[in-house]
This record gives sequence, C-alpha cells and structure tokens, in this order.
Amino acid sequence: MTPPTINLPSSKSISARALIINALAAEPCELLNLSDCDDTRALQAVLQGGGDIGAAGTAMRFATALLAATPGVERTLTGTARMLERPIGVLVDALRQLGADIEYTGREGYPPLHIRGRRLTTEDLPENEEGMPTLTLPAHISSQYISALLMIAPTIYSPPFMGGAGGGSLSLSLIGSIASRPYIEMTRALMAEWGAQTEWKDDHTLYIYSREYHRTEPYEVEADWSAASYFLAVRRDIVLPGLRRPSVQGDSIIVDYLRQMDSSPLPAPPLGESSCPETNGLTLDFSQCPDIAQTMVVAACLADCPFHFTGLESLRIKETDRIAALIAECAKFGWELTEPAPGTLAFSPHRAEGSPPKGERGGGFPVTVATYHDHRMAMAFALCLERWPDTTFDDPMVVTKSFPNFWQEFHKLIPLNPQLLS
Repeated sequence: MTPPTINLPSSKSISARALIINALAAEPCELLNLSDCDDTRALQAVLQGGGDIGAAGTAMRFATALLAATPGVERTLTGTARMLERPIGVLVDALRQLGADIEYTGREGYPPLHIRGRRLTTEDLPENEEGMPTLTLPAHISSQYISALLMIAPTIYSPPFMGGAGGGSLSLSLIGSIASRPYIEMTRALMAEWGAQTEWKDDHTLYIYSREYHRTEPYEVEADWSAASYFLAVRRDIVLPGLRRPSVQGDSIIVDYLRQMDSSPLPAPPLGESSCPETNGLTLDFSQCPDIAQTMVVAACLADCPFHFTGLESLRIKETDRIAALIAECAKFGWELTEPAPGTLAFSPHRAEGSPPKGERGGGFPVTVATYHDHRMAMAFALCLERWPDTTFDDPMVVTKSFPNFWQEFHKLIPLNPQLLS
C-alpha cells in the first residue's frame, strides 16, 4: 500500500521570525510559503496597523519588541482573556532598559500594553569586562523573550565596539537554564539569512553585532515539524513534503523520541496492574522541544509505555496550563499521570475503574476532550480516535490556530466522524 502524503502547514515559528526580521529590513524581500494560520494572521495584522493579537503568544512577544523598536509607532497590544493572563514582564523590563516606552494598561506585568515606538539604545546598559553593553535576563521562562530581543538587536543604537562587525553591539547575558535553546538557534539562523551576525561567547552569553538587515532574494518557509508530530505518532511510514532534516526546528527530534518509545524494552503491564516505578521506562527531556510534549504524552499512554518526562516548566504558561490539562484529559481515558516534581510528568500504566477499555478499535463509552482554547490539546488527543473513534472535542476548530486543515489531513490516517471534517 502506498504511504499517504500529508500536506503540512508551513512552520509558524519560522513564519513569525521571518515576518519580524523582514519588517525590520530597510528593503523587505518576498516571503514565500508563509503559514496560513491564526497566529501568523495575527502577526500580519499587527504589521498592518492592528493591535489585537488574539491567542497568539509568540505574536504578542515578538510584536511587543518590534513596535517598541519602531520609531513613530503608537499602538495598544491586547488579546484574548487567556492572553491577558500570560506574563510578559521579563520582556518589558528588558526593553525598558533599552529605552522602550511601554505602559501596562491593566495588571502590572501582563498585557494589554500601550507602546510608543522609538530608536532603542544600549547607552544606559552596564558593560561587561570586554566593554560590551550587556542586558541580563532570566533564561528559563521563555525562549521567545530572548528571540524577540535578538531580532531587534541589530537595529538598536550602540556606541562602536572594538570587536564588533560594522558598528555597535549588544550582549545578552542569560541567567539560569536556557529554555528551548533550539528556538534561539532558529532565530539566529533566520537572522543570518538577512545578514545579521551573532555568536555565543559562552554557554550563557550571546553577542549581537549591529548590521542592517538586508536580503534581496525571496525567502521560503519550511514545513512544520510540530505539526508533523501528530501524524508520525500514528504512522511512521508517511510522506511529509516540505520538511528538512537537519532542520532549524528543534521539534524535528520527534523522530528520535518516537524511535526511543518504539524500542522501549519494558512490556505493558496486564490490565489493572501497575507497571514498574515511575523513574523507569521512557525518559525524555522536553526543555528544548516543549511543543511536542503533548504528542509524546498521548502516544506513550496509548502504547502503555511507562515514562518520566522532564523539562516541562514552560507548559504552565502556554495557551493553557498544559501540565494540568494533560493530567485532567488523560484521566478521562484511564491514564493516571502524576507530577513528581515541578515541570515533570510520569506515567505507570494501569486502568482506572470506569475508564474506556483498551483493546480493539471501538467499544467503551465516548469521551469528550476539553481543548482549553489550545490547538495542541486537540491535535494530540486526536491520536485517541484510532482506538476510540467516538471521542469528541469541545472545540475541534481550535486547530485553526496553527493547522486549519488538520482534520482533513488526519482523515488520511484515521477515518473520522464527518462532523470533524465539516
């Protein structure tokens, strides 16, 4: 049988970075294959004068930095109720050290934000031992803060620095464990496509040299590895056009993580019996790839594969509290997840009383998955449809945030209820 071909969306992470960097260029180039999803449209709306980000967290952080560094712009950025609960104080504090004019119009540390754009400067920053103006910020909360600052850094005025390439420079000193480092590397790779120069001076220090963004040829966006994860979790032998490996997307590690799950030597326990201790089984670190955590949680539960997943701290401040949401929704299928320590999830297979039976396709009683306004909750739990086709979702169209045609493409792997395809 010919493997199905899945038409993936373009990477919204790459699209967001390309839009910001291109907007900062003196002469923007043509962008090809941009992601056609809610998040990308929200960022494009801001670039065209809008201020409502909706539920797009990446767009909120990137747009905040862009508008703050754009002289003459005055805008209020706001979003959904959940967006107004997502902290942004670390980024605002950093931008204010560069001279940004940003006011909170509601709760301190959270959107909405009123921004008056201006030319930012490093003149008031302390210098490191090499005389480089240095901005210090915590690195464990969100890599998007770091990426936002990285992208605007080449446009910031800085006095000439002896080691710089073509003018002044900025150092980012990152304190603590760096969350989602591959996303920072993605940002650096995109910046280099427009001629910017950055380098790691050590594991926690980034240098960015002032150099005008410039690109003449069109830039084409790669397909999305995060989106690919849901299909690969169901079937490994599928055709996924537009993906690259190696890739600037850290989520391409999903191939290796699924391979580790497939080769796990630990057998599934008999029905109703607990498996070995939580510290055994599949052990994976998601600190560098948090967006595929939900995929792997559901896939491992379906495989009755015990696991201990770490590096999940950033899931607390995503579209929803993804740790709490995973625990709650997995319980509906009889999978009891625990949080042994903050930022971890563990699973030892056994069936809770009254849960849907495992075994052959169908049977049991229908479960309704709460999606929490989170596209990844819907897409991750779509994996359950192979075993329990009567599973429903309280908001199946939440997938439009990143993958408008998700259900139509998923139908190529698993026969779906027509209501999901309408």
